[in-house]
Amino acid sequence: MAAAPQAPGRGSVRKTRPLIVKTSLNNPYTICWSPLEREDMHFILQTLEDKFKSLGFQKIEDKKKKKKTTFLKKQSREKCSIDVEISEDLEGKKPDANQQVSGWTPVLVRKQLAIGVNEVTRALERNDLLLVLVCKSVKPAIITSHLIQLSLSRTVPACQVPRLSERIAPVIGLKCVLALGFKKNTTDFVEEIRAIIPRVPCLNVPWLQDRSEDTGENLETESLESQDKEILETSFEDISKHKRKLVEGQQASAVTLQPLKIKKLIPNPNKIRKPPKSKKSTSK
Repeated sequence: MAAAPQAPGRGSVRKTRPLIVKTSLNNPYTICWSPLEREDMHFILQTLEDKFKSLGFQKIEDKKKKKKTTFLKKQSREKCSIDVEISEDLEGKKPDANQQVSGWTPVLVRKQLAIGVNEVTRALERNDLLLVLVCKSVKPAIITSHLIQLSLSRTVPACQVPRLSERIAPVIGLKCVLALGFKKNTTDFVEEIRAIIPRVPCLNVPWLQDRSEDTGENLETESLESQDKEILETSFEDISKHKRKLVEGQQASAVTLQPLKIKKLIPNPNKIRKPPKSKKSTSK
């Protein structure tokens, strides 16, 4: 019998595979909430706390429901006659006049507010808010960081208030309040919003312009229109050139570009791959 053909011998030297390097672009801008002064913080918290207490705005949870269900479950294990007597007693009792129904007490006041991060985000996307307040103790901070660009794009004043959840949540009857927004259809919080907005610091996002800049641009456009009306004798080409120069100058002054940071990522740089074991042919 002819011997089986042997596999070619492999040397111990093995070609190492090149490391896979992935390049990523980091954001050169650091977006954060503008700091709020201590006096303004105390003023905002005190005004909101006093207003909620005066309106009697609170969420009421009926804690007796759980007790009733557990009580009926225990009684169901006993005899049927006892269960019938208990049900008759419960039906015979009339609800007290002072007993409060579970839910938000003034429903009209609840419709004027947006409570929670999700509800505030939806209201901002619809452009339904006048003011946004965010708690500073949110962890991680990325939960509320998207509200900076969103509120600035909608020209809605927003700020981060320390101890917002600690002071407002127990007054309202909630465990925590991470974000609070006041809608445009509000009638009960008009004076409070007017008092709080001047104390809110301006937000800074490099690629979005602030409210003050928007007002300045409106004034500049009005002045340009008046100039165009005065220069009726000039040709259309001269006017277009003049406008282009002004627009280019405004863009150059408003936006300052920063270089991108390029970072190289090497997956598992210290990983050592073992060469596969060579199959030794056994000769009989």
